[in-house]
Amino acid sequence: MTKVIVIGGGPAGMMSAIRAAEGGAQVTLFEKMNRLGRKLSITGKGRCNLTNAADTAEIIKNIPRNGKFLFSALENFTAVDTVNFFESLGLKTKHERGNRIFPESDNAAEVIDVLSKKLAVLNVEVKLNARVDEIISDDKKVRGVEVNGKFFEADAIILATGGASYPATGSTGDGFKFSRELGHTVTEILPALVPLEIEEDFVKSLQGLSLRNVRVSLISDGQKISELFGEMLFTHFGVSGPVILTLSRQVAKLLSEKKFVELLINLKPALTPEQLNARVLRDFEKFKRKTIKNALVELLPGKLIPVVLDLSYLDEERRVDEITKEERRRLIEVLRGLPLTVTKTRPLDEAIVTSGGVAVKEINPKTMQSKIVSGLFIVGEVADVDGNTGGFNLQAAWAMGNAAGKFAAEFKS
Repeated sequence: MTKVIVIGGGPAGMMSAIRAAEGGAQVTLFEKMNRLGRKLSITGKGRCNLTNAADTAEIIKNIPRNGKFLFSALENFTAVDTVNFFESLGLKTKHERGNRIFPESDNAAEVIDVLSKKLAVLNVEVKLNARVDEIISDDKKVRGVEVNGKFFEADAIILATGGASYPATGSTGDGFKFSRELGHTVTEILPALVPLEIEEDFVKSLQGLSLRNVRVSLISDGQKISELFGEMLFTHFGVSGPVILTLSRQVAKLLSEKKFVELLINLKPALTPEQLNARVLRDFEKFKRKTIKNALVELLPGKLIPVVLDLSYLDEERRVDEITKEERRRLIEVLRGLPLTVTKTRPLDEAIVTSGGVAVKEINPKTMQSKIVSGLFIVGEVADVDGNTGGFNLQAAWAMGNAAGKFAAEFKS
């Protein structure tokens, strides 16, 4: 029997172990934490967004960091395959907006439970509280691992230690260290899907305010880099929410290059400047005897009104019938582009995923085997692959684990 060692008991690691065992291998899984799937248990706010029911092309589009590298793996284990796999384990699933797939129970613990039971059925030896100290190789071939001074032999090793985000779950960058030691190139490690810190003090007064249907433009050194439509949230330190998290990958890269980064929030993207002007004039007519702060109550959330007026250089106690055409133009300009200066991302350990990792040119996209070290397979966040929110990162993990496990089971050094 082929001896396969899996390092890491997250989604990619558990899937790898299951597929390798199904392929007839003798599998040992080492997990340094006291239970499997620690990070999986907090994904989707504890509900676990298993996958996204989009087709392969759409999934690749939502994995901006080297998504095309995953074409073969995703074709061989699609989102439909993921749903069928979990249904076969007895986990009922449901379809939500944005094509997101969740367990029917809304409980990530149930996902970990069915995977753990499958590992047990397949006689995978799971060793918890077992931190791998070193991957032993000889002449560019894996030989085994050292755990607490003890050597464990292997024909194939699957590296599934995760990235460097949420270190309390066990993702502390071990895989990057092992990969470098074995001769791999590890690209710059940055946070992805992470909230952003904002310079302007007024964000504190907006804490807890969620905005839907806004358009957020990312500006770097005066140039528009990208823009997204959707939902965002103000926090005590800055901004978060789906649109912000998606843009954060680019923001982290720009900030690492010492660029000046700002966001422009179009609060009314469905209206042209002319339509927005007409809407403001209608409200001004309706509330013509009131102050401007009271005239905007139907246009903006209450918390946002003083901020918008301040940025428009308008006294909130001015009466509507005193507002000039030029002052109204300034107001509309802010409504269509409320400026926020990004100072930094939140720390890497608060990021949902890690951007960067083992260069994909050094990994076989069909098998996930290293092109540098024979018998080493690299999956999940250890590889330089990361996607948007919505189940795309987990689908990548399942697909990579599926490929690595199958090919590792057939591997002979």
